[in-house]
Amino acid sequence: MSIRSLRQTVKRHLPQPIKSMLVAYKYRGVQLPQAEQYRAHLQDKVGLEIGGPSTLFATELPIYQVVQGLDGVNFSASTIWEGDLKAGNTFRFHGWKKGRQFVADATDLSRIDSASYDFLLSSNCLEHVANPLKAMKEWVRVVKDGGHLLLVLPNKASNFDRRRPVTEFQHLLDDYLGDIGEDDLTHLEEILQLHDLSMDPPAGDHEAFRRRSMDNVNNRTLHHHVFDRELIGRIFEHAGLEMVVQQETLTDHIAFGVKRS
Repeated sequence: MSIRSLRQTVKRHLPQPIKSMLVAYKYRGVQLPQAEQYRAHLQDKVGLEIGGPSTLFATELPIYQVVQGLDGVNFSASTIWEGDLKAGNTFRFHGWKKGRQFVADATDLSRIDSASYDFLLSSNCLEHVANPLKAMKEWVRVVKDGGHLLLVLPNKASNFDRRRPVTEFQHLLDDYLGDIGEDDLTHLEEILQLHDLSMDPPAGDHEAFRRRSMDNVNNRTLHHHVFDRELIGRIFEHAGLEMVVQQETLTDHIAFGVKRS
């Protein structure tokens, strides 16, 4: 067996807590601008993550290492990204640190009381939600007054959405007022036409991508909407958040806001 094969075999059999700690160690010293500002606000706080755990929050934005506690929400007990999940005290987000795992839609956190958390995290999740303003209303609801929300969304310039137009805020508002459900496929034709499959190998060819997309209510792989800095700012304003920091990287838009009292 080659050294490379041996390393891959060892890596596959490592416990997940050790894997996450090794990833964080690999990225030690590599942090995004303003990372320390985020960490200072969230130090020793208890939060909720939607759609995690996320490698980003252990590496370039090392939040996991400094929080007191973190619970997680995923839409299904089995997802493409996390595999099989079990509700309960099973949300292992960094090393041996763990919190409660909720299985619930991002737009319906009714099992969680209002003002339960000091902060909320979400990385590369809101684009998979058909009704993002409804989701944001719920996310802000479960955060205490004066608490924080850290949102990371993909920068279309560097991913398979690069050909698609940025969604208009009025469209998001219409979806919210019309109470659009997560089975919505309004943007499917646009996605099938403009999605850059060359930048999305797991999607397969056009026919495989179409079949997967038609079953989006079960797999949630579609990017319903496309975001930019201005749109994210308007979403924060609508949700009752005051923007504290907003930055853009090659791959992501990052927005950090505080819930108004």
